[in-house]
Amino acid sequence: MFFAPLLCLLAAWAGVVFAAEDKTADNVKKIPLRTHSISTPYLDSDLQSRWFDFGGDTIVRADKYIRLASDIQSRSGWLFSKIPLTASNWEIEVEFKISGKATLHGDGMAMWITKQRAQQGPVFGHADKFEGLGIFFDTYKNERPGVVFPMVMAMVGDGQTSYNKETDGKDQDIAFCSARGLRGSTTPTKARLTYYQDKSLKLDLQYKSEDTWTNCFDTDAIKLPSVAYLGFSGETGELTDNFDIIKVETSNLYSSTPNEAPKSTPYTGSRPSRGSFNNKPKSSGWGWTFIKLVLFVLVCGGAYFGYTQYTGQKPGGGKRTRFD
Repeated sequence: MFFAPLLCLLAAWAGVVFAAEDKTADNVKKIPLRTHSISTPYLDSDLQSRWFDFGGDTIVRADKYIRLASDIQSRSGWLFSKIPLTASNWEIEVEFKISGKATLHGDGMAMWITKQRAQQGPVFGHADKFEGLGIFFDTYKNERPGVVFPMVMAMVGDGQTSYNKETDGKDQDIAFCSARGLRGSTTPTKARLTYYQDKSLKLDLQYKSEDTWTNCFDTDAIKLPSVAYLGFSGETGELTDNFDIIKVETSNLYSSTPNEAPKSTPYTGSRPSRGSFNNKPKSSGWGWTFIKLVLFVLVCGGAYFGYTQYTGQKPGGGKRTRFD
């Protein structure tokens, strides 16, 4: 007789458990930003992009890619958003491809979140002494002992410091990782950069197999310019490669419980410790969960009582008679 209410109670308890396990994923919401996203065919009928500019030696093939630099010596090009990225917390996922015919190859490509935009220069095809964040996909090793290339590194520019190409940015990076197999991978190559203002900066890479993300770095917060543009650039020198952008998806991130995100000190110029770290979100209170559980049980009990009335049974058992 109490079997049905018991099943309802167990179902409610299981729902609470599973909801608690998925809480972290459910709390983070995404809003796509069309102004900072681009995909095929890239251009409109006027052979222009509504939200992006491109220049230098960049080639746009509408059905396949935006080629920042071709497999030819001394080529460089760029792709930059027309308006600043104003979201406080964001995620940028870019699909790209680095490939070429030569055994020796270089130089590399970059992702930018900088005050400067659309300026051709010597740092992977864009301007030196930048202000903001540069993520460098460096495919040629100059002088970086103990590091396997390709190497992916992050540098925060103050607008005055030059990138040291001779040492591959040694002593200038805030974080880096080796990514052997990134160049020429048969798997769709992707980078996912996640930023929480005053909290954290994280980069994940996909190049080993589809839907398998490898963490490159997860570091403390950095200070970005109040006005910063999203961009990409690529460069070849004596050594060459193709550097292609295939798709860019940018999202604004927000949380229903923002206080659960970890807090840390903004980047001030010192080098934080490298390596990933895990931040355990605070657990939510059980008060509201208990209230929902009680309401669920009451609804199940009411449904059971209605069912007994409908089938002609007393709630306590036995057939209903005309004398009841």
